Amino acid sequence: MSKISHLFRKHPLIELLIQLKGNPKVCILIEPLWGIPFNLIAPFTTVYMYALGVGDRQIGLLLSIAMIAQVFFSFAGGLFTDKLGRRLTTNIGDFIGWSLACFVWAISQNFYFFLIAMLLNCFEQVNQTAWYCLLVEDAEQKDIVGIHTWVTIAGLLAVFFAPISGALIRRYTMVPVVRALYFLFAVSMLFKVYITVKYTKETKQGKQRMAESRSVPISSMIREYKHVLPLITKSRSTLLTLGVMVLSQITNLINTNFMSLYINQNLKISEQYLAYFPILRALVMLLFLFAIQNLLDSLRMKVPMAIGLLIYIAGQLLIIFQPPSQIGGVVIYTLLEAVAFGLFMPRKEAMLSLSVNPKERARIVSLLTMITILLASPFGYLAGLMSSVDRRYPFAFNIVLYVIMFFVVAKFQEPSFADAAG
Repeated sequence: MSKISHLFRKHPLIELLIQLKGNPKVCILIEPLWGIPFNLIAPFTTVYMYALGVGDRQIGLLLSIAMIAQVFFSFAGGLFTDKLGRRLTTNIGDFIGWSLACFVWAISQNFYFFLIAMLLNCFEQVNQTAWYCLLVEDAEQKDIVGIHTWVTIAGLLAVFFAPISGALIRRYTMVPVVRALYFLFAVSMLFKVYITVKYTKETKQGKQRMAESRSVPISSMIREYKHVLPLITKSRSTLLTLGVMVLSQITNLINTNFMSLYINQNLKISEQYLAYFPILRALVMLLFLFAIQNLLDSLRMKVPMAIGLLIYIAGQLLIIFQPPSQIGGVVIYTLLEAVAFGLFMPRKEAMLSLSVNPKERARIVSLLTMITILLASPFGYLAGLMSSVDRRYPFAFNIVLYVIMFFVVAKFQEPSFADAAG
């Protein structure tokens, strides 16, 4: 047992978590306060809306309206993050974008309640920029991939609570259970805000940007973006990263919002089983991240990413041709998607960290996020239209996007740590 314990402690990811200090460690350790309630609810969000009378097209319309609103909040994210600081902006975003939004979701009755909740949740885009800066700005560049891997792991560990929602739904039916879980989510995010206030501190770059922008009017800060845009348009690696962000946003939008509905309504898998697929996915991903991820460190980032995209394509093909009432095919799809995620997603986040100018990280990230959402926003409604005709069409469209992403990733030139440090 002591030998196993020794090997466990010597694992590169465990060593990294032990030696991490300050904001990165706090952000990783409290991530389950968001991840646990999110994963309890995630398999049922669209089914919940559908049960309350919101149809496929309305779901798609809600997604597109929300994404258009997110464009504004993403742009504002850079301004808030520099003006108010990474720490305060993160807490404001968590309160409005999650705690308050989840309360409205909990009492939703129809399309308009969901619209209000989703618009409140858009404020989370302000939080995304600030939280991202809080996570990485005081970290060493060599730890960036490991930090993003730990954020992924923290979310995966939360998935193991998902059977609770399945068990509750079997006993009390879906709608009242999901309402209660949204209330739990609201309270959990309040607790996360408290811990962030108590145990994090403003980053060095955050303090510098707050001092620089303290006496600068918001209108002047907006005009300054004309000097930030060239940092994106003149950087090939940043532009390629933007391409991956946009395409990935669209595929995630489709998988997150239409897969559960397709599995439930078309493949005839009962909603009580929907919570178990994320657990299987998490088990595979944790095994992958701990047993295989560090073996890939010697490879260039784009090699595992390209392999992951090919596996994503295989999974989408499988789910499209899956006959109804055959749970085995859904299990295989879940396994494929888990491996693809483990190969692709942590490196996609590392691409962003390594390809932006660190001195203007907040404004560049907010601009990239804004552009990503702006370009992806029409696809929520488009996916809803495709789903209303045939629920397989959105996943066929995903395959096209994964193929395009494959060629974009192939062109990415990974910067060195020295380059990333600017």
